[in-house]
Amino acid sequence: MDNVRPDRLRALLDPVLDALDERLDGWQLAGRAHLSRFHFDRLLSAGLGEAPAAFRRRLLLERAAWRLSRGTSVTEAGFEAAYDSTEAFSRAFRRAYGTAPSGFAASAGDFRLPAPNGVHFHPPAGLLVTGEASETPMDLTDRLIDHDHWLTGRLLDDAGRLTDGQLDREVRPGHVVLAFDGSEPTARHMLDRLIWTKEVWSAAIAGRDMPAEGERSLDGLRTRWERSGAEFRALAYDIRRRDAWDDVFVDALCHPPQSFTLGGVIAHVLTFAAHRRQVLAGVLSELGVEDVAPTCPMEWERARLADRPHPPTRLRGAEEAR
Repeated sequence: MDNVRPDRLRALLDPVLDALDERLDGWQLAGRAHLSRFHFDRLLSAGLGEAPAAFRRRLLLERAAWRLSRGTSVTEAGFEAAYDSTEAFSRAFRRAYGTAPSGFAASAGDFRLPAPNGVHFHPPAGLLVTGEASETPMDLTDRLIDHDHWLTGRLLDDAGRLTDGQLDREVRPGHVVLAFDGSEPTARHMLDRLIWTKEVWSAAIAGRDMPAEGERSLDGLRTRWERSGAEFRALAYDIRRRDAWDDVFVDALCHPPQSFTLGGVIAHVLTFAAHRRQVLAGVLSELGVEDVAPTCPMEWERARLADRPHPPTRLRGAEEAR
């Protein structure tokens, strides 16, 4: 098992984090992870590019440095870092930070030390796992747009488990998201408006005529989602590539015509899509759909990362450390 998946790696990190204030040896740490010492050291070293003992010492020093920056005494910081004497702590601290612990607060230095894996102490008592180097890094635009596209598709799948009668039941009479879009009292109306918004604004950005109302059967909605979702994503990514968020266009589809920034339009679509998705997920649950897709982007991202291999060379800093 040379590749350690992110959630498994973090499960291995938990015993180390929990034991920061306990003077446990490697055997005891491995026991808390329900592994032999050999396998615990091997898996953690493979995932971190750093031996478990060195990793724990670094976290303790980072925490000590953070505590010193907040006024903790050198003696107390050294004791919390599991050093038997202030002298031993001061020597280790100076080797790591290039300055004595007594002068660290005045230096206003960063408490995080160089690491081959991007894992650091995170105040007050946690870990920070910085972003992994990847052939396909994700920024905020990717997260918002890809999550929106993924979740809309999942909600269509969930809606497919209902009858036409359930889809057309008025579970939210008078429900209006945007006045010019009309009311959305049924699950079918909500799905249609979720897709229609992208069709209209993609046409406006591309300079096309107002699109015709589309097919509202589930198959028709899915076809429209596949087409409009792909176009909207392509337009947003092109705007990002050109850094054209502040470019202004006149939308002739409005009456009278109005001007908008490209960034404002993308933000508008994603904002109201998020609201519609949340309401729709609740409606689908009310109509009897079990295990409706999670609407939280953090859950989506966690699931996406858990499905990917996590080789040591992909951990931040590991390439440079080789």
